[in-house]
Amino acid sequence: MSYQYDFIVIGGGAAGLTAAGMGANFGAKTLMIEADKLGGDCTWTGCVPSKTLLHASKLAAGIKEAEAFGHQSAKPLNFSAILKHVRKVREEVYEEADDPDIYRDMGVEIEFGTARFVDDHTLAIYNEEKTTIKEVKGRYILIATGSKAMVPPIKGLDEVSYLTNESIFELEEQPDRLTIIGGGPIGIEMAQAFQRLGTQVTVFDMQDRILSNDDEELAGMLLKRLKSEGVEFQLSAGVNEISQNEDGSVLVHVEIDGEEITQDGDALLVAVGRAANYKSLNLDEAGVHYSKRGITVSDRCKTNISHIYAAGDVTGRYQFTHMSEHMAKVAASNAILKVPMKIDTEHVPWSTYTDPELASVGATQRQLVENSTSFETYRFPYSKVDRAITDGDTDGLIKIFAKKWNGKILGATIYGKQGGDLIGEYALAMKNGVTLRNIADTIHPYPTYGLGVRRAADQWYVKNQSEWMSKLVKKVFRYQGEIPDLSDKNRIV
Repeated sequence: MSYQYDFIVIGGGAAGLTAAGMGANFGAKTLMIEADKLGGDCTWTGCVPSKTLLHASKLAAGIKEAEAFGHQSAKPLNFSAILKHVRKVREEVYEEADDPDIYRDMGVEIEFGTARFVDDHTLAIYNEEKTTIKEVKGRYILIATGSKAMVPPIKGLDEVSYLTNESIFELEEQPDRLTIIGGGPIGIEMAQAFQRLGTQVTVFDMQDRILSNDDEELAGMLLKRLKSEGVEFQLSAGVNEISQNEDGSVLVHVEIDGEEITQDGDALLVAVGRAANYKSLNLDEAGVHYSKRGITVSDRCKTNISHIYAAGDVTGRYQFTHMSEHMAKVAASNAILKVPMKIDTEHVPWSTYTDPELASVGATQRQLVENSTSFETYRFPYSKVDRAITDGDTDGLIKIFAKKWNGKILGATIYGKQGGDLIGEYALAMKNGVTLRNIADTIHPYPTYGLGVRRAADQWYVKNQSEWMSKLVKKVFRYQGEIPDLSDKNRIV
């Protein structure tokens, strides 16, 4: 069979852009098909606008803090201008990184439209009017169509006006009261951002805690911080119905501990997760297996059809931009280069970009306990990080889970300033077999937040200090001091 293209990539988000660039770079005739704009969720409705809004809200919080020192704001907060700035930053990122001409210059051909399988090698491309633009054949095909905001089957929800991450950044007017359904990363980030910008925020979640995939202790610290900033939480809350008043305000009817309550808000944000985008692909025509979660792939990102791959959110495995890029590299390496590469499932970092941030990598404490894995916990508070003290950002804690005898890191979690950046050091260590002892013996610059990573690793030495060895050293060298109480498990040096 002859093919028009060596490599066809469906989707122009993080995974698609990465894979298409790799294909063209190694001489494969590559076509990328995108239904909307290149850049995907990350550029337009996810990472870029949310982090820009979080930055603006942090500046707003800084102004309020400065007022306590006598600073007087000259002008009131302009919400419309802030959202306009958010959209401007999106355009700048798009022009610098996602503009189609950038990829055309690499040698990638681009078609805009919706792709559907005709058979396992053939795709039909449709325009907005559902008219076929063309059909194309590819030797290898990568599906990277991402995900969209999940809309839960709540009674009345489809009859009211509500926001998701795909629409919240298009707001022109600031809501006085914002109700959020969902205590995951999106809901929590937007809760802090809008609260700091002057909106009264209430968060509902059916769980008894926020950020259920993160360390319970550290997520609890973040919850306490958000409450101190004025965010209201209703946890263990079952949302029964949504309705809307004549004035446009939205009513959320929930049940908590058998009691029914109603929350009235000017706007409603639904942030209960993401759903894989695969239903429009006609996967049955290609024989590709899938489930409600997404397209089924192996650790090589290969579907059950040997020449068809899938990467990123559409697989339902990981919903992080960095994992979409990683999976795209794995898929392209296997398809184009024939390099047998697998997804790294053991060293996946993630972060919620609140202030402070909450980041993790590797196994959680709960997973280690459930798997009966032997481990020690090493803790180091931000209150002992000198840079945090100078910056006045001492609300934080580093926790590392590692083997006692050799310091092998099994997982780590950080609640604190720049936690999302610092967690990368532990990810690098775990990937390359670097132990806590190795980190403790590595010089880190002072004063930095990174020094907290080393000082947390120092606690491995502290916990492994033997009382009998200390007494022997004291006796042999005739030292005169007292040996500290080494039995104190909470001792931090």
